[in-house]
Amino acid sequence: MIISASRRTDIPAFYAEWFINRIRAGFLLTRNPFNYRQISRVSLLPEETEVIVFWTRNPRKLMPYLPELRQLGHRFYFQYTLTGYPRVLEEKNVSPYKSIETFRALSQAVGSDSIVWRYDPILLSNLLPLHEHIRLFTKLAQSLRGYTHRVVISFVDFYKKTEKNLNAVNGLSYRDILQDESAYTTLAQALAEIAARCGMEIFTCAENVRLAQYGIQPGKCIDDRLIKQVFGIDVSHAKDAGQREACGCVKSIDIGAYNTCLHGCTYCYATFNHALAAANYKKHDPQSLFLFGPAQAIPVQLLQAPERQTPLF
Repeated sequence: MIISASRRTDIPAFYAEWFINRIRAGFLLTRNPFNYRQISRVSLLPEETEVIVFWTRNPRKLMPYLPELRQLGHRFYFQYTLTGYPRVLEEKNVSPYKSIETFRALSQAVGSDSIVWRYDPILLSNLLPLHEHIRLFTKLAQSLRGYTHRVVISFVDFYKKTEKNLNAVNGLSYRDILQDESAYTTLAQALAEIAARCGMEIFTCAENVRLAQYGIQPGKCIDDRLIKQVFGIDVSHAKDAGQREACGCVKSIDIGAYNTCLHGCTYCYATFNHALAAANYKKHDPQSLFLFGPAQAIPVQLLQAPERQTPLF
């Protein structure tokens, strides 16, 4: 079983203490995001957890616990988002300079093969025209050279709630880059060339558009091949049926919750109500079985270790 921690929120940045408490306990409880009353027990025992995939913009609070994770026998790698966008779009992110410093420190701690740089999602706007994306990507890639060998890109998905948040940004005008073939192919070619110069393979994340002719292959964020390469183990090659059609990730169990991240990114699909995210965070208890919210009326069988622990969904 692969643990995704998490597509839905930044566990390393905001919930590191809770996570390590659950690791020590050997399990956690999580709710189906589409059915609050459906609760699952997820094992975190090392012998039942093949790999943990962390998704983060700031892993500083988790980093002190990494030696303990290793000592317990856990394998893990990081998907690390670093874009350097204007503060109006990423209100509460740490500065790019601090993020670069942290990225390098994490790479030195876990190894350059166990950290993937994410320059995503790409938002084309008056604040981020093509030439600004190329400038940012160049500067970041040069700063991360040697600290990672892989970079992932994707383009903003314009869900209604995402558009609502973007429309609330004063003076922002934006457009869907995928509606402009000249724009996205020009950008793809430029980013691929920059990545190659900095010793990085470049992949897309959950994109239908094909960019292989520019040197960009469809990627897998939860990647069976990468896991084999880094850890020498074979995991299921089956695509995760719970993800979008264009997503190449193999099957995993996500332990996060929507609307619980506090970074304040206006384009985020997982936290689209920032006031609700702040309210949910206030409900967080590092000692809880759940990421947030009360642990009331839990069926006793979920609190007892079964002979073989498996999630219920």
